[in-house]
Amino acid sequence: MPTPTETLKRIERALPAIIQNFGTPVYVYDEQGILDRGTALIRAMRHLPGGFQQFYAVKAWNNPANLRLQQRMGFGFDCSSMYEMHLVELIGNTRGRFILTSNNSRSEWFEEANRQGGIINLDDISLIKKVRDFPRQICFRINPGDKVSLPGMRLQSFGKTKKQKYGIMWEEIAKAYGLAKRRGAEIFGIHMMIGSNCRDEKYFFNILKLLLKACEIVEKATGEQVLFIDVGGGFGIPYRPGEPELDMNRIGEVYAEILSAFMRLHGYAPTLYTEMGRWMTGPFGVLIAKVINRKEIYQTHVGLDVGMNGLMRHGMYGAYHEVKIYGSEGRRKMEVVNGVGQICENIDRIVTQRTLPVSRIGDHWFIQDTGAHGIVMVFRYNGTMAPPEVMLRTDEQLELIRRAETHDDLDATLRFEPKVVKAY
Repeated sequence: MPTPTETLKRIERALPAIIQNFGTPVYVYDEQGILDRGTALIRAMRHLPGGFQQFYAVKAWNNPANLRLQQRMGFGFDCSSMYEMHLVELIGNTRGRFILTSNNSRSEWFEEANRQGGIINLDDISLIKKVRDFPRQICFRINPGDKVSLPGMRLQSFGKTKKQKYGIMWEEIAKAYGLAKRRGAEIFGIHMMIGSNCRDEKYFFNILKLLLKACEIVEKATGEQVLFIDVGGGFGIPYRPGEPELDMNRIGEVYAEILSAFMRLHGYAPTLYTEMGRWMTGPFGVLIAKVINRKEIYQTHVGLDVGMNGLMRHGMYGAYHEVKIYGSEGRRKMEVVNGVGQICENIDRIVTQRTLPVSRIGDHWFIQDTGAHGIVMVFRYNGTMAPPEVMLRTDEQLELIRRAETHDDLDATLRFEPKVVKAY
């Protein structure tokens, strides 16, 4: 199911206070749900023979309040940019508790990762020479190409393996690690993520088996054992009612079986890393929007006070988000509607031709599963501004964790020391 019933009930109970104190649109997150999720993940992976470490994907939801929550659960961070590394340092992240998994990277990114003591995950052989002070510990992202045909992948954002921009080719594994060893690397890791929002467990098992094959290639080429393998993220959630959820306990059990079999053959088992973002927080966020207009023009358009500027996923690639209209339980009449925002683009929609209870002006839509890849994707076309974020804490307090943007925020980059230089 989409956002869990317990989370919805907690947020619904707090709705009057949310509206009175923060207005709409507003992102609201359920701290209890996130903590329960972390506990479930740790329990599911407790039997792995080489140990387990989760690195939260900062790109999924980069609010420091969330990052501190992830840190509290013992998790590290997966960063993909200079700013994300800045954020994990801002919260007092301890050295070595993040991975820089970037692509098309700049040398200064690697320098910053080294300064903070993070793990550098290289996306291409050509990047080896861009790391000026080569670290003792290094990782490479692998693209298996035609080595694998995996089920269960929703690749809307990734595409077919050979058409992705990510990773080094399978045939380059031995060369890459050999070059890294010559630069002074002694501790090796391998990363592979080629699918997004996957809900077929076979995908995750096959990725693990491929990573272990890569471990054998590295050890044969360098004489060094691979100490950690990173299956990345891609752990999906059910956005639509009736879609099955991943059974994380079973995934953990099969992971343990696969790694134990590897250990019997090779005498060791690498530590398993994950980089879950969506699975960790996605179901525990709700974007609350207010119905401000209705328009009948060939189709019924329900006008909301937020559109794709506040939640880009549907307008960008047709992603589905379940909608609950607060207080509509007794309404029997249904209608087919487009839920639209105020942007000058026809794709400015939260839903398209969805059958929902009749919306009245003043109603509140609960747009579910927005705890990941929601607020982080806001944009400012037409001068729109990001909504505020609120955490519903376990002590039943509502905490503002990011204020709404203002015109002053949009104007900030227009205030600077004048600079005119000669062009020729």
